Amino acid sequence: QVQLVESGGGLVQAGGSLRLSCVASGSIFSINAMGWYRQAPGKQRELVAGITGGGRTTYGDSVKGRFTISRDNVKNTVYLQMNSLKPEDTAVYYCNIVAPLSYWGQGTQVTVSS
Repeated sequence: QVQLVESGGGLVQAGGSLRLSCVASGSIFSINAMGWYRQAPGKQRELVAGITGGGRTTYGDSVKGRFTISRDNVKNTVYLQMNSLKPEDTAVYYCNIVAPLSYWGQGTQVTVSS
């Protein structure tokens, strides 16, 4: 059994910052990829950012230059630093890990007001 617990979401004004955290616990031997996805109302879930076990990162086009993903392999934690937030970043943000099966967090709401 693997559990993912996300934190750090909330309400912020446009131009502000938030930092999301996701801690993985349970029967984890090793974590390969870790990532963040988001889903806005009426839209499909989309990749925000991902990071491999070796530290290689990938970002969605809409967040490049504003968001930074990082991970702490000792703590089994992945972070998402979100700067220069825009109203269109409003969504539920989900943590995902591949260990080696895919696991999802429960989601955390991020709301950016204009």
